[in-house]
Amino acid sequence: MSLTTILALMFSSMLIYATPLIFTSIGGTFSERGGIVNVGLEGIMVMGAFSGVVFNLEFADAFGNATPWLAIFIGGVVGVIFSLIHAVATINFRADHVISGTVMNLLAPSLAVFLIKVLYNKGQTDNITRSFGKFNFPLLSDIPFIGQIFFRNTSLIGYIAILIAFVAWFVLYKTRFGLRLRSVGEHPQAADTLGINVYLMRYLGVMISGFLGGVGGAVYAQSISVNFAATTILGPGFIALAAMIFGKWNPIGAMLASLFFGLSQSLAVIGGQLPLLSSIPTVYLQIAPYVLTVIVLAVFFGQAVAPKADGVNYIKSK
Repeated sequence: MSLTTILALMFSSMLIYATPLIFTSIGGTFSERGGIVNVGLEGIMVMGAFSGVVFNLEFADAFGNATPWLAIFIGGVVGVIFSLIHAVATINFRADHVISGTVMNLLAPSLAVFLIKVLYNKGQTDNITRSFGKFNFPLLSDIPFIGQIFFRNTSLIGYIAILIAFVAWFVLYKTRFGLRLRSVGEHPQAADTLGINVYLMRYLGVMISGFLGGVGGAVYAQSISVNFAATTILGPGFIALAAMIFGKWNPIGAMLASLFFGLSQSLAVIGGQLPLLSSIPTVYLQIAPYVLTVIVLAVFFGQAVAPKADGVNYIKSK
């Protein structure tokens, strides 16, 4: 196997596994920049994956190749609806953010599996027939060496996720909305005195995280698992949370961290095809992403500075 082939295989696989993490970690960044800790990203991804696969199965014949793209939008909308549970609990009822997110993570798989049994009378769905597949960029894929690695047989939705990371950075740091969202995550009392609706901004932050988390789940289900079962989403939501922290609550940092974790996940799949990793037992490669997650959190969590009011319930009267 040539060096070009090895690099092309690694990059393509990394992008596939990193894409759901990029969407979800950026969503978590918006929520926590607004002051709401969202450990329920895993549950949001579950609901996005469930709704995306169901939509894909039911409407594949009607929409053809556009089905996966419409399905990720549906997954995002369902993610928004599900995230409102967390928003109401933490913003209106001032529940503990971690407990509320944990409840979402426990609720989502049970609810999704129950609905699958109601709809299909079995524990998992059939495999989808319309997925994202591979994409060749016109002209760019013909560039020697670079084109074969980065632009041939690659993931289009992965490049869109990377683009969205830069758009999210611009929104957070260069727009009035982003300034207001960050202000309620740093000092909500001061933001309130300036006329900013703290509750509304926090709701919007959680809803954005719900949409992007739902999109991440739908992308995962339609590009990696290609069906939905109780075990479809097991861990990526927490890895996305780690990527957000590793990226220091910055969309671009979260994207880069997601690419790192995506590479570690992809090596568990393609490691047997790579000369340097083929001799390593598969089980070690499979546990590597989770070990890296623990190590990253242990090493960088103390160094990463979260928004000052992140996880702090705001009472307007005070």
